Amino acid sequence: MVPRPFIISLLAAILVGVFVNRISAVYFSAEEMDKALGRLSLYRSSVVDEVERYSHLTHILARDPFVIEAADGGDTGALNRRLEEFSHQAGLDAIYLMGESGSTIAASNHATPASFVGQNYAFRPYFKDAFAGGQGRFYAIGATTGLPGYFIADGVRGADQAMLGVIAIKKSFDALEESWSNAGEQVILANADGVILLASLPDWRYRVLSPLTEAKRQEITEARQFPRQPLEPLDWQSRGEMRATIAGDERLHLVADDLPNGWQLHYFASDDRAVTQSWLATAGVVLLAGSLLIVFQVQRARRIQRRLQRSEREEVVLREANAKLAVEIGERKAAEQRLRHAQSDLERASRLAALGQLSASVTHELGQPIAAMRNHLAAAELKGNTGALSGSIAGLVDRMEGITRQLKFFASPEAEPFEAFDLRDAMQAALALMTPNIEETGTDVVVDQPDSAICVRGIRLRIEQVMTNVLRNAIDAVEDVSDPKVRVRIGAASGEAWFEVEDNGHGLGPRTLQELQEPFVTTRESGQGMGLGLAISASIIKDHEGTMTGKNSANGGAVFRVTIPVTERNEDAA
Repeated sequence: MVPRPFIISLLAAILVGVFVNRISAVYFSAEEMDKALGRLSLYRSSVVDEVERYSHLTHILARDPFVIEAADGGDTGALNRRLEEFSHQAGLDAIYLMGESGSTIAASNHATPASFVGQNYAFRPYFKDAFAGGQGRFYAIGATTGLPGYFIADGVRGADQAMLGVIAIKKSFDALEESWSNAGEQVILANADGVILLASLPDWRYRVLSPLTEAKRQEITEARQFPRQPLEPLDWQSRGEMRATIAGDERLHLVADDLPNGWQLHYFASDDRAVTQSWLATAGVVLLAGSLLIVFQVQRARRIQRRLQRSEREEVVLREANAKLAVEIGERKAAEQRLRHAQSDLERASRLAALGQLSASVTHELGQPIAAMRNHLAAAELKGNTGALSGSIAGLVDRMEGITRQLKFFASPEAEPFEAFDLRDAMQAALALMTPNIEETGTDVVVDQPDSAICVRGIRLRIEQVMTNVLRNAIDAVEDVSDPKVRVRIGAASGEAWFEVEDNGHGLGPRTLQELQEPFVTTRESGQGMGLGLAISASIIKDHEGTMTGKNSANGGAVFRVTIPVTERNEDAA
């Protein structure tokens, strides 16, 4: 039967998780909205910059003596070359001069197969607006080149202020559109009629946000604005409250409608990140609840253990009675049996003694994190804010995991077989295991190792544990250093393979390596470690018939060196 406290704790954890998920979803969604508004403002600024950058150029060109002379019937050869140079320097697609009838008499692309010279553009709205005395602006697909662009035009007047023609420029927005596409976001620029001029996805271009009337379609056809484009509606639908569905996906939808020419900029942003963050916050609360359940199970396991110990004591009494009866079988058999029992009891007593010390330290070390977790939980419940709780709890859980990993070394009685392996591969595995610690402290790790294999014989996982312990000590030692560095060296000489780990941290201090190899002796602050790393490492290296030395470095910090006999294959290679 499931204990009642367990059921109550589980239900409470579920209710708190639901509450945290709702609150964090609202908070993180607001954050995503702020980011989306910032991106929309950036895209709007880039569009306005592209539209207004050359708006003054046609006004200046309309007053250029070369342009006026050519528009008044003069030679166009010099003007063609002049416009070609201007277009190249300004990065424009084309600059061209049209006469009163709309026919082009000079152009920057006069020497290209798609030259505008001789082409009549009187049907374009920008020509009509400029010839009427205003500035013409128009976005369309080129009638000659078939390439889209933004047209700006101004009228050219003679000395008597009579209208002689129109000077126009064409600017492509391909670079702007490509930047949207490379950013991996969903952006749309639509004109006043709702026709999409630019889009981060090519399939959306020249579609309409809402169906066009027949009159508007006729007007677009007469201006040849989007030839051979069906102008079909885009697959999207506004959901209100700055949300919309586009291409089957629901997105945040923001609009900037204060652009020139009555254009609108639509920005669609995913809020998946907000959903993920809210679930991470919920996971933190669930982790806390799981920790409480673990505490409950530990207490229950201790009660069961006490019952087992009573049973074991009764079993010992029975075993002693049987041993007395077995004495009659023979002195030799009894002696051999007592010897085996003595050896087994001695080994078990040694391990139980170490485990007894470890249990005391575990109780002390785990008491502080558990109390801290409870305090964090109480403070979070009082303040009604658990958004920052997951980071604190994660750190405390990491400490408890580190303590239990070291406890496994003393608790495992099985002997593992030796095998040949490359010392370099073991170091790479240890470095990969320490990657989060290296990135968190910003430590610069440099590895010096030969190109050929350094083969040793032993238990690879045990050697990796030694490497991990030494690397962890080095990274912890440089945690408070302004420029943390750790150098790893690997080599072989005189029948021995070796590796060194040097740091620029606080060094060994007044303690010797012999003292640091004793269990529960550490240079860290209280609560930062159990002082078992070097003790475990020394025992492993001893089992591999190797040595471990440690000393303070001449440049500050400490240097730990471990040597292990090489295999015959490495010796033959030497």
